[in-house]
Amino acid sequence: MAVGFSPKYEQTIELDNLSKEDFITIAQEVIKRLEWKPSYICETGFIAYTKFSISSYGEELKVNIEGNIATVKSECTGSQMFDLGKNKDNVENFVSGFNDIKNSFTEDELKEKYKALSSSFSPVDEDVLNTTPLNTKQKITNFFSIFITTEGYFITPIILNLNILIFAVMALSGVGVFQPDNQDLLNWGANFRPNTLSGEWWRLFTCCFIHIGIFHLLMNMYALVSIGVLLEPLMGKTRYLFAYVATGIVASLTSLAWNELTISAGASGAIFGLYGVFLALLTTNHIEKSARDAMRTSTLIFVGYNLLNGLKPGIDNAAHIGGLLSGMAIGYAFLPSLKQPDSKTIRGISIGAITMAVVASIIIIFNSISNDIGIYQEKMTEFTALEEKAVAVYSLPETASNEQILNSLNNDGIKNWEKCLALVTEVQTYDLPDDIQERNKALKTYCEMRIECYQLIDKAITENTDQYKPMIDSSNARIERLIKNLQ
Repeated sequence: MAVGFSPKYEQTIELDNLSKEDFITIAQEVIKRLEWKPSYICETGFIAYTKFSISSYGEELKVNIEGNIATVKSECTGSQMFDLGKNKDNVENFVSGFNDIKNSFTEDELKEKYKALSSSFSPVDEDVLNTTPLNTKQKITNFFSIFITTEGYFITPIILNLNILIFAVMALSGVGVFQPDNQDLLNWGANFRPNTLSGEWWRLFTCCFIHIGIFHLLMNMYALVSIGVLLEPLMGKTRYLFAYVATGIVASLTSLAWNELTISAGASGAIFGLYGVFLALLTTNHIEKSARDAMRTSTLIFVGYNLLNGLKPGIDNAAHIGGLLSGMAIGYAFLPSLKQPDSKTIRGISIGAITMAVVASIIIIFNSISNDIGIYQEKMTEFTALEEKAVAVYSLPETASNEQILNSLNNDGIKNWEKCLALVTEVQTYDLPDDIQERNKALKTYCEMRIECYQLIDKAITENTDQYKPMIDSSNARIERLIKNLQ
């Protein structure tokens, strides 16, 4: 079983007495018998894709001939970390099939077949079959190379390093490495409807670089590199970066519209967006047919698995779906500029149109979603300030006169409790979740009990009597129990 960023298996075959032409001809017969899909073929080798089955996800088989040696390599086309022996089986099936039939043809038959075959040859690539969509993966030769920019893999490592850097700075500042506190996530820019709709629109962007623990970060970064090495060379730096940012923002908007009180963070919305772009391109002729058939299958498996996994509690699947769908739309929108890569005008029009669509989406969402929860939070902040003033009477010195106590009871106490009661009564008309409405009912009772208690204390001092003491003590005991329940 091969394990790695892109699982693969490789084996060499000596041509012995066979010519390069004979080897290519016999190899193509093996491909036909295995029912694999040929893609690229030239004088020095070819590429084919295995058919999808229980034992295969559509791996890429690349054969390259140098001198008297043919190198046969099978590599996963999708985001698999393990291949469960698929690549080894592919290579062994090819080698076994080749050995079984290599002596089955006469010299004349091989010449005739090669003549027919050569009419479909592509020009020999200088880098040996460099037309494969998996080509950029070859540049990731070890663990450290995933962090280094190179041709065709430039924006991805920058995004990768930026996410890791932000996580490291968060950890150094005291944010939990495994399970950050909600308040820490909010402080660093996580998406949260009450805050985002209250003017902190920048959270739509910043949340794409904040992660909820190291495992969340590692899984997202693996998925980012997996799609980045395939998609970035197809799109180019500008379109790729724009797609990442645009789909990330749309994913955040989708989460905002769907979730009332979910704190959302992570690059997964933007990463799903990149997968959406890739899926869109896999339905077009921008990628060679055999290659896109194989990659479409493995990509759909990866996306489907992660969407199903997103049904678990605590995962923001709304952002995943928003990113995926917006990515597909952006993929199609960029297709004209991809067909004419040298046209800056077409590319600019595409980017401008997508930007306008994203901005329009932001305006529509911000104006159509109720922000009663955000307003409620502001009211509760005001409530807390009034409450602090209302309980100031308990901070009076023991030497305070009855006149001072009565003045504090009425001017600082009862008046502020009445303001608190008015606030709680007002927010009961808001569109709020049931648990918050239940808390409001308890807060209303709390304010009424406080006012009642203050009025009893006022009577006891004004009438200079102890007859209200049992009632005051009972009221205070009920208030204490209610405070514990609210906490």
